[in-house]
Amino acid sequence: MTDPKKPTPDDSDFSGLRALFLNCTLKRSPELSHTSGLIDLSANLMRDNGVHVDVLRPIDHPIATGVYPDMTEHGWDQDAWPAIFEQVEQADILVLAGPIWLGDNSSVMKQIIERLYAMSGVTNARGQYIYYGKVGGALITGNEDGVKHCAMNILYSLQHIGVTIPPAADAGWIGEAGPGPSYLDEGSGGPQNDFTNRNTTFMTWNLLHMARLLKSASGIPAWGNLPGAWSDGNTFGLEPNPEYR
Repeated sequence: MTDPKKPTPDDSDFSGLRALFLNCTLKRSPELSHTSGLIDLSANLMRDNGVHVDVLRPIDHPIATGVYPDMTEHGWDQDAWPAIFEQVEQADILVLAGPIWLGDNSSVMKQIIERLYAMSGVTNARGQYIYYGKVGGALITGNEDGVKHCAMNILYSLQHIGVTIPPAADAGWIGEAGPGPSYLDEGSGGPQNDFTNRNTTFMTWNLLHMARLLKSASGIPAWGNLPGAWSDGNTFGLEPNPEYR
């Protein structure tokens, strides 16, 4: 068995990183959110290592439904998403967290994924899609089956719009299948669950390591992935398919 050694200072300097946790609970503040308990495990570990962490409940804000950057330009009276997106844009690490309902992600989670997708056509200063250089993860809570299904949907969606997904980038807790205590309920066993604690810890450190690596490298290299250049005719070495025979 290997003897794990703490990383060298060069490998463990996470100062300057920013993380944003979007808690897609259906409960408005200050109502108890069981998802927030799992978020705290990861967020506090990040804070202990010098990361600036913000946690936001989208349900507390008047976010419009739709797939455009600002839905007030499409008939809605108000839309909090453009202001929230400023925090997304500043974050190096983006963690989507939420509960399971009927074996699937919450309606708020679906809405947030749609609004993240709405910005996927925006480009960064290097001409890449706006989420390039960001690292993403998923946290799921509930008292019914569906952790892997929910995480699969979240992580696929994030990578599809350009977020980098490190190894083991999800964790969750569901307790016993069927009606029962939720994560923070007395006697649930959730906060003491070794499987959940291990996966949450591994996810958090992998997010930190990947975010630091990307930031040190100034993000993903800007070659072969520039939509503007592609539109201008640069195929980045791709040869057209030969005529079908």
